[in-house]
This record gives sequence, C-alpha cells and structure tokens, in this order.
Amino acid sequence: MDIGTIHSIWTIVLFASFIGVVWWAFGKSRKSRFEEDANLVFADEQKPTSEEKGVTK
Repeated sequence: MDIGTIHSIWTIVLFASFIGVVWWAFGKSRKSRFEEDANLVFADEQKPTSEEKGVTK
C-alpha cells in the first residue's frame, strides 16, 4: 500500500465520520433536547424589581 492509498482511505473515513456527526446533530430525536439546552441560559434570569427599574416611591 502506498501513501496515496492510505490518504484516500483516511479521507473516506473522515468524511463518513463527518456525515455521521451531522446526521446525529440534525436528527429529529435530538431536536427537543437541543431546544431545551438552548433555553437553559435564560432559566436563571430574575425579573427586575421596581427598585432596579428606577421607579422611586
């Protein structure tokens, strides 16, 4: 086996791995989990109080 054949096989393996990752990431079964994870950043936000809004009594 020469180096050209090894490079060709390695390219095919990497391309197949890339297609597998893309298929996994954009699969229908993962959509709800990714949406939940995307909104996790906003879960800890607190609503501003009247004092924080600049309202004086």
